[in-house]
Amino acid sequence: MPSSIRALVVDDERYAREELIFLLSRHPRVEIVGEADSGDTAIMQAIRLQPDVVFLDVEMPKMNGMEVAAVLKELKNSPQIVFATAYPQFAADAFRVNAIDYLLKPYEEEQLAQTLNRIRIDETMVTAAVSSRQLGKLAIEREGEIVYLPISSILYVCREDSVTRIVTKTEEYEVKLTLKELETRLTPFSFFRIHKSYLVNLLHVSRLSPWFNGAYQLEMEGRLEKLSVSRNYVKSLRAKLEH
Repeated sequence: MPSSIRALVVDDERYAREELIFLLSRHPRVEIVGEADSGDTAIMQAIRLQPDVVFLDVEMPKMNGMEVAAVLKELKNSPQIVFATAYPQFAADAFRVNAIDYLLKPYEEEQLAQTLNRIRIDETMVTAAVSSRQLGKLAIEREGEIVYLPISSILYVCREDSVTRIVTKTEEYEVKLTLKELETRLTPFSFFRIHKSYLVNLLHVSRLSPWFNGAYQLEMEGRLEKLSVSRNYVKSLRAKLEH
């Protein structure tokens, strides 16, 4: 049986998102993994959720669909792009960013079915991704041994004085991996960057407090230290925590 198609729907208009989600949900192979109402949220969702395809509106405030598509195509596991818009004049630009289709509103079910048939899923990548999510462990080298650390037990990761540390409620591990490498591995498991030096598990956040100059401090379950949240990350962090 073919694997399901993991879809992310992006449109700044709520009713447009709901209509497309409804139509897609009628296809048994489609799994709606998320939705977004802006370009920056779409990028974060794509990194976190690893969809196979992003249905992307073109005309959105601040960051339009073409700009979002250009960023998504640079991701390591870049999703396929389907533009879904009311504006036919952007079709040529859409295919310059390798979009697999260009849907016009109002959507026709036959055309949507044809679009879904164009989406190709790499079965090997799907199997690996599912196994990774099910296993949920991170391999860490420690004193000549390999420790398989449950990802759910990690509170945060930090990079200080050229040393990367992984922190749980009871242990701290120094690892050779960079923060960027860990971010790539952990983002699908509810981790979020709050500072150039910190990556936190959103499931273990207990308190967010104003600090100064628009910055915040974050407290994690079972730990006394307070982590700095840069101003640039505060808005996105609050959106995720309060969603």
